[in-house]
Amino acid sequence: MAPFHWLASLPLTLCLLRADGPGTANPGRIEHLADFPSRFVKAHHVDVWLPTGYPQPGTCYAVVYMQDGQNLFDPKNAYGGVAWEVDSTVAALGTKLRPCIVVGVWNTARRFPEYTPAQPYATLPPATRARLEQAQPVGPLSDEYLKFLVQELKPYVDQHFQTSPKRADTFVAGSSMGGLVSLYAALEYPKVFGGAACFSTHWPLSLQENTPAFTTAMVQYLGRKLPRRHRPRLYFDYGSATLDAWYAPHQTRIDSVLRAHHYSAANWLTRSFRGAAHNEAAWKKRVPPALEFLLGY
Repeated sequence: MAPFHWLASLPLTLCLLRADGPGTANPGRIEHLADFPSRFVKAHHVDVWLPTGYPQPGTCYAVVYMQDGQNLFDPKNAYGGVAWEVDSTVAALGTKLRPCIVVGVWNTARRFPEYTPAQPYATLPPATRARLEQAQPVGPLSDEYLKFLVQELKPYVDQHFQTSPKRADTFVAGSSMGGLVSLYAALEYPKVFGGAACFSTHWPLSLQENTPAFTTAMVQYLGRKLPRRHRPRLYFDYGSATLDAWYAPHQTRIDSVLRAHHYSAANWLTRSFRGAAHNEAAWKKRVPPALEFLLGY
């Protein structure tokens, strides 16, 4: 890809953050790409998890691109000191999944605008946008963020690691706002991403009020964008405690759109987890069903 060539000569700080150790279920190793540069957004740290035995000769690994990458592997970096431990989880799932690597893209101070789906946001009533912009004055940057993922990061990963670049082997995942932008990625780039896992998707968009406005915008957007061909596999979930207590009616509306567009159990799964809260500890427990849905045999 032409947009990638300018990155080839840029020095990236690459270091081994974690390797196999006692009690870690042989989770493999993590390579850290510090301040990965972009023409579209500010630089992001990126962690690339590689399973034990990587690279196996003749194996082209599927890739899962995950938002909020600092929360995925190391409790020292994770919000609240609790990591998802995706490396140990994937290792423990073993042959239930096809061989894969995980690319964790750290968030920045611009997390909210980078994770806000721009096209649905643009259709919100002006008064709703004005209220949202009181809390977050920077408008959506998700289109730029997705260009970074698709035009810069993915080509780099496919060139420097032993991956399968096919859409059927390329996935995106995230929680809360990260769930929103992961869904947006799968729908804006259906020829790139074969599926998305959206944990506790933050449909209201606001932390101050639980309103249906953005869900309505997403329902309209889904109606326009759900593809007939290159249909991505979609996983959604939500809990019932803390912020997740808002989500059930919103998810029901989204599910209705998927059903109307003839999504079935073959390419769509929504799960609810009674008592689960909106935090890393809850999402950590839900990584197995999500990855088995996207990457299972």
